[in-house]
Amino acid sequence: MNQQGVRHGVRWSADQVLALAPDAASRKAGSRLGGSSGSWSEAGWAGGSGAVWGLCRGSGAKPYRTIVDTAGVAYKCSCPSRKFPCKHALGLLLLWAAADGLVEDAETPPAWAREWLDGRRAARTGARSAGASSPGPGKQADPEAARRRAQRRAERVTAGATELEQRLDDLLRSGLAGAEQSGYALWDEAAARMVDAQAPGLASRVRELGAVPGSGRGWPGRLLEECAMLHLLDRAWLGRDQLPEALATTVRTRVGLPVTAEGPPVRDQWLVLSQQDSTEGKLTTRRIWLYGDRSGRTAQLVDFGAAGRAPALALPVGRTLDAELVPYPGAGQLRAALGELFGPADRTAGPPGGISTGAALRAYGLALREDPWLTCRPATLSSVIPVPDTGGGSGWQLTDAGGRAALPVTPKASARSGLWRLVALSGGGPLTVFGECGHRGFTPLTAWTPGSAEAVPLT
Repeated sequence: MNQQGVRHGVRWSADQVLALAPDAASRKAGSRLGGSSGSWSEAGWAGGSGAVWGLCRGSGAKPYRTIVDTAGVAYKCSCPSRKFPCKHALGLLLLWAAADGLVEDAETPPAWAREWLDGRRAARTGARSAGASSPGPGKQADPEAARRRAQRRAERVTAGATELEQRLDDLLRSGLAGAEQSGYALWDEAAARMVDAQAPGLASRVRELGAVPGSGRGWPGRLLEECAMLHLLDRAWLGRDQLPEALATTVRTRVGLPVTAEGPPVRDQWLVLSQQDSTEGKLTTRRIWLYGDRSGRTAQLVDFGAAGRAPALALPVGRTLDAELVPYPGAGQLRAALGELFGPADRTAGPPGGISTGAALRAYGLALREDPWLTCRPATLSSVIPVPDTGGGSGWQLTDAGGRAALPVTPKASARSGLWRLVALSGGGPLTVFGECGHRGFTPLTAWTPGSAEAVPLT
């Protein structure tokens, strides 16, 4: 890791630390460990390298060795927890964030912490070198074998898409009422068939259809909309050879075929806008939105945690990373892979320039022209006020300060505690809010009060 230009780091806030927690239980346990220094010894911080470390007394004879690389961001603890970060890492960071002298400044970490840090940096350097070289002995790439594997998978996906078209046709011929009577069984079986066809993207969309009949009044219209989008994706896959290359790549991604980040790296000061987790089965997906200060680009990092493990990647909301991102291909795609990091996430930056609710809707509409299956688009709204829905419903909306236009808050976001935090933060006044704008409304993820650079996570 290049340490040139790294300043003595700025400590994170408690809110930014707690936003890294993989779940509520970890947040609670970490808060207990970070609320007192009694459990900790030899805690230190080397601002130049971004390392924070300490020994935490546990149930065993030996204390747990805990270290956080704030330049990474990465965590290491000798405890047996399968969560990232574990409660000890959260507690250590909270102790550090308090800035009350309990975590002492130091020039270098102790040997056990330094060994892990040096190993991380060597691994990253080796990975970059390996990416620019050919496969090693015994692992030579076979382009013809790869082509045959890709062709076989494409044939299986095509068979699955053809079967799915027939299922949708049967559903519409027999009437949507049958979907309500069949419940989840109809869609679970169809989703399993798409998994067999090696089309996980189709499987996920099919599985989501099972929840629509129980979503309340107006569900037949919503089910018809989702079926139409699934039909459009089916037809796009079956006719992908006639599509522009960028759109064809997007179709392959939406169907679930793997795509590799291959664009030129973009180095920038990337502001961490939000971090949110979603769970499907045993897989946890973490999505992190970033904004480039110089490029003006918005990008999304995606990480996964399987078999009960939280995703390893966790970044502090509201801090800025000096890093390279490598874009993924596809029409209108914002996903990127995290490349080289050049320093700790130690600078607080205010929100990016915001837009009105109407401008956010127009931007989403334009993005749909490139990717018709896009469910939402990131947007930063400036000077909006959360107010109850004036239509008589139980939901909420974000209204421009002038009161001329508004965006409804999505039902899922309205049911989360983060909405009430947003309302309390506003107190009836305008805020800057970052979130996702889509056909169901706006999902608030982070907020800033006027005149403050401190981000408040809402997830």
